[in-house]
Amino acid sequence: MGRWLAIDYGRKRMGVAVGDSQHGIASPLEGLAATDPDTVGRIAQLAEEYQVAGVVVGWPLKADGTEGAQAKLSKAFAAELGERTGLDVRLWDETLSSFEADQRLSGQLTREKKKRRHDAVAAAAFLEDFLRSAGQRNAPCPGEVRE
Repeated sequence: MGRWLAIDYGRKRMGVAVGDSQHGIASPLEGLAATDPDTVGRIAQLAEEYQVAGVVVGWPLKADGTEGAQAKLSKAFAAELGERTGLDVRLWDETLSSFEADQRLSGQLTREKKKRRHDAVAAAAFLEDFLRSAGQRNAPCPGEVRE
């Protein structure tokens, strides 16, 4: 399965992480401003730099497994990312990744530094789940998901 990037998509900020399936471990990389017109270009640059097999975008499903407004935005971003970069882009349920990020950052950084790292740590949390769950075989591409 190789290396994968994860994107924790948000309207203001996005977190980016990288991990590999051999070890099932992911590391937070950086946060990106969602409003930056070159965000997709930066993701493509990171994908090339880390020689990834693809990108997994967090998909915040509701408790009943349906899509809310944020999940639809994440899916649309994932589709655009795939179209613009040609990368293999998958969706992965990111449920509890923010809670996991809070736990990982607890007591380690100042409030401001936590805020800057939170999204990348959340991306690492759901990427580890993706890697350990054979995500490439189980995660849909954005175009495969019907409402």
